[in-house]
Amino acid sequence: MTELAHDVELGPVGQEIVYENDRVRVWHIRLEPGERQPLHRHDHPYLVVAIQGAKNVVQTVDGTRIDADEPTGGVVYRDPGAVHMLTNVGDTTYLARLVELK
Repeated sequence: MTELAHDVELGPVGQEIVYENDRVRVWHIRLEPGERQPLHRHDHPYLVVAIQGAKNVVQTVDGTRIDADEPTGGVVYRDPGAVHMLTNVGDTTYLARLVELK
């Protein structure tokens, strides 16, 4: 983790946990057009399943901007350690399930 990440308060990975056991934690994520998820850190590897896709932008803690178009039904895997925020820059509501692998 960078020094900058120590200086900011981090939010949760999603809006609510919809399922959890000793192997996985599943988060619900919903972002309306223009809405931003707070800066957060991923401590576990995870999958993102786009229930309703949108045009998103990831901004990392160091200011890097990454276009992240997520089509409906799309699935991506990401390694742990990322500190970033997600913004829906499109014109559709974004709905996803984020599955953390413990």
